[in-house]
Amino acid sequence: MLKLFSTVTKKVVVGYLVIVCFSLLAIGFALFRLHQQTAQAQQLVNVDFRAFELVRDLQQNLMAQENIEKQLLILRDPALRELRLNRNDALAGYAHSLGRPPFVELFSPVYEQLQMYRKFDDQLSESLLWHDWEEAVKISNESTVPIRSKLLKQLSESRQQQQLRINSGLAELSKTSDEAYRLTLLFAVIGIFLSAPVSIAVIMSIHRSVRALKKATLEISDGSFEHQPELSGDDEFAQLASDFSSMGRKLRDLEQLRLDANPLTRLPGNLAIDRELDLRISRHEPFSHLYIDLDNFKAYSDRYGYKAGSDVLARSGEMIERVVRLGGMPEDLVGHIGGDDYVVVTELEKGEELAKQIIDEFEEMVPSFYDETDRVNGCFVGKDRFGVERTFPLITVSIALIRSDHYDFPSRLAISQDCARLKKYLKEQEGSNYMLDRRK
Repeated sequence: MLKLFSTVTKKVVVGYLVIVCFSLLAIGFALFRLHQQTAQAQQLVNVDFRAFELVRDLQQNLMAQENIEKQLLILRDPALRELRLNRNDALAGYAHSLGRPPFVELFSPVYEQLQMYRKFDDQLSESLLWHDWEEAVKISNESTVPIRSKLLKQLSESRQQQQLRINSGLAELSKTSDEAYRLTLLFAVIGIFLSAPVSIAVIMSIHRSVRALKKATLEISDGSFEHQPELSGDDEFAQLASDFSSMGRKLRDLEQLRLDANPLTRLPGNLAIDRELDLRISRHEPFSHLYIDLDNFKAYSDRYGYKAGSDVLARSGEMIERVVRLGGMPEDLVGHIGGDDYVVVTELEKGEELAKQIIDEFEEMVPSFYDETDRVNGCFVGKDRFGVERTFPLITVSIALIRSDHYDFPSRLAISQDCARLKKYLKEQEGSNYMLDRRK
């Protein structure tokens, strides 16, 4: 009997040890692969995606500098010089980030070229400060423009390479998840066949976790950035699920930024507006271009604060979009250049009608921006940008309306210049106005 008991005991012990070994093997293998996946996901989130965003932001900054530099050297407007300095400050921040590990190793040629560009850009800034326009044009043509073109090309190539790294990383992450799923399942099945109720719970837990992570990897690889792995807790699986969620949000943000949406109004920005104008011009489609500017907005923002100013910009954007949606055509574009400037591109004959409707809607909306005292007075006392105290009227709107048939050969530059000219005239008038340039 003792011998039999001993044998049974040994079988039980051996069976239990086998179950424990396979269970530990399955769990250990899954956790090992999970650790690898977590490291890969963190590499993607903390390095590859940040590098992609940095290159994209630097590229957009240089393109914006190019537009401002061209306008500044043509128009010689001091306000554009201030805008250019702001872009330079942002560029310095990007250069600082690019010069720190691990990005300096990834983008060494780009960083060296960027340092050279900033050197000549500082020379250009000094010439602009002293209004030495001839020297500024010379520096621009001989130095900043060629270097910036080369730098933009390098950034474009680096961005493509980084996108390939991201795609490769996602594919590798999916492959690793698939291998982990199959091998973990194999060990788990062996443990189940050897029977142990306790092992079933462990196996099913690992099975569900690996399947959820595998599905998340495949969904994100296919472009479904909203998918969230159904995992909870504070273990490694939940950590990896959190990394997946973070990665999905970053990919979604990159997708939204790719659409060039303004962060405040969610309206298309400069690149989308330029593409729309170029497309209509290339197709020889006649159109009306409305440049919409809010007058006395800075004084309002100084008096009521940044939050109130942001609300005015957001509500104005919503109003313009609503007016165009109701009174325009489905293919019309409503864009937000930035600040208090908006653009509408519509059919040729719709321009004046929309301009009048926008002014009417804006005039009805304006009183709600002010408190009772300012609303009754129709004005308020404040200091202008020079610190001089004066009376400011309520916000008005000026709309410069340009028709493409105004030109024999329409171009974005010509439209921009005429809008600036009309805008300057309109700002000298009282109240909300629009102006259509009918001259050829």
